[in-house]
Amino acid sequence: MSDTNTPAYQVLARKYRPETFADLVGQDAMVRTLKNAFEADRIAQAFVMTGIRGIGKTTTARIIAKGMNCIGPDGTGGPTTEPCGQCEHCTAIMEGRHVDVMEMDAASRTGVNDIREIIDSVHYRAASARYKIYIIDEVHMLSTSAFNALLKTLEEPPAHVKFIFATTEIRKVPVTVLSRCQRFDLRRIEPEQMIGLLRKIAGAENAQISDDALALITRAAEGSARDATSLLDQAISHGAGETSADQVRAMLGLADRGRVLDLYDMIMKGDAAAALTELGSQYADGADPMAVLRDLAEITHWISVVKITPEAAEDPTVSPDERARGQAMAEALPMRSMTRMWQMLLKALDEVASAPNAMMAAEMAVIRLTHVADLPSPEELVKRLKDATPPPMPGGGAPMGPSGGGGSYAPQAQGGMGGGMTNAQGAPMGGAPMGGGPMGSGGPQAALAQDVQNALARYPTFEHVVELIRERRDMKLLVQVETYMRLANYQPGRIAYQPTSDAPQDLASRLGQALQSWTGSRWVITLVNEGGAETIDEKRNAKLNALKAEAEAHPMMQAIRASFPQSRITKIRTPEELAAQAQEDALQEVEDEWDPFEEE
Repeated sequence: MSDTNTPAYQVLARKYRPETFADLVGQDAMVRTLKNAFEADRIAQAFVMTGIRGIGKTTTARIIAKGMNCIGPDGTGGPTTEPCGQCEHCTAIMEGRHVDVMEMDAASRTGVNDIREIIDSVHYRAASARYKIYIIDEVHMLSTSAFNALLKTLEEPPAHVKFIFATTEIRKVPVTVLSRCQRFDLRRIEPEQMIGLLRKIAGAENAQISDDALALITRAAEGSARDATSLLDQAISHGAGETSADQVRAMLGLADRGRVLDLYDMIMKGDAAAALTELGSQYADGADPMAVLRDLAEITHWISVVKITPEAAEDPTVSPDERARGQAMAEALPMRSMTRMWQMLLKALDEVASAPNAMMAAEMAVIRLTHVADLPSPEELVKRLKDATPPPMPGGGAPMGPSGGGGSYAPQAQGGMGGGMTNAQGAPMGGAPMGGGPMGSGGPQAALAQDVQNALARYPTFEHVVELIRERRDMKLLVQVETYMRLANYQPGRIAYQPTSDAPQDLASRLGQALQSWTGSRWVITLVNEGGAETIDEKRNAKLNALKAEAEAHPMMQAIRASFPQSRITKIRTPEELAAQAQEDALQEVEDEWDPFEEE
């Protein structure tokens, strides 16, 4: 049988919960403000504490409640920032059983009826304490109607009532509530302070734990005191007397940081085989594939920051060996490679999280990373192309010179174009030629012919035909007529054109059918082999096409063609356009400020 007098074990997070402002770690600004307010007797009617989980919001609320109601050991004390911890009010509040200090969890009591209970009770004076205090945790969970019901009481509470709110989601709290509260943002605890706190607790527990292990716990806690003490509690049990960094790493499912740096180095060198072997070895030793990729992302971020701000390497959670390796990598690796690595790792983390087999997804990610790591940057690629000797250009062609105004162009991969069309010179499309048979000078046939001529007279030029297509909103036909038809001859009712090499084969028949439908008259559409003028699109874009031709003849473009045969120019910008864009980007769009004294 167990000894009933043996006290129940209390977890470290509760056992070492701060009881005074002096015990709070890393919140000096808030403590200073509260001390000044208490000393000047300017205690706010409502407070709101915000910060990450486990930073001490509810604990701070209880300390404030203690300070407001403390009467000192002799029972004569007033509000203080240094509560005695011995009087009946201090002990009852810290144990959560004080009748005048009510704690409510808004996560489970979100409705307006729960708030009405508070509103109805605020008019009654405190039973024994100086103030009646309402502590509402996770206040952002209250419904909109609950917040609205609270507003009036919050703005004009009785003198004996104080409200203290705590939340991790300050942006979800209505501004109307925040404006009635004194706000305190609890900061993440700095690594140095966290390591000192953990070392102090470990000493009080007579636990042997290495500094490297404390650094790992601090990094995993991400500034949360509760998370850190909970992990310390677990680590002490895991180590059974003496806890090392390896034991903590195994407990957290992390790979050895040095081995992760080795893996990172292999990836950045493009050694896929070695990287896969190292990843498999870490997996066999118990490392979580997701944790390995997270570590790779963290290292990428850290090295990038060190490259920009070298003093960032002086991180107490980073070992000296790690720091030296990180600084060497920051000097050797280009920023472009690390930003590319970061983007790919973010994508890989999503894939591993959703993949049926995390290890397979991690291996595929590592393979991709190693193959991309040694790709040349755009700057290096341009330099290589500049150094390359362009192949001979058929038919000659002068490179772009200073007077060309060539501007920039962007090659883009494209598949091959479709086949050409058979040219049938003199083959009418869309109906028989008009006026082919003998006609008398009078009678119904003459009248009909005259009507046809009158109808076709409305389209004296080809431009009128194009405008008709535009009015009928057949945009596909309009684009094809403007792009693929080189007009050779036009008469009302007759169109002869030379098709471009990439013109659709059914363009003539579709144009003839459309015109017959719209005009009520048959049109003769004839294809010819030569003699066609520029297309409408070519005339419209003559300047652009000239620039394109000049760009195509440039040695750089010839080198790109040799390396990427399927590439094409998609856009050209002249130096004037680039300069105008740069000037526009440089100008700040701000409204002119009116000076009331300018007009005097």
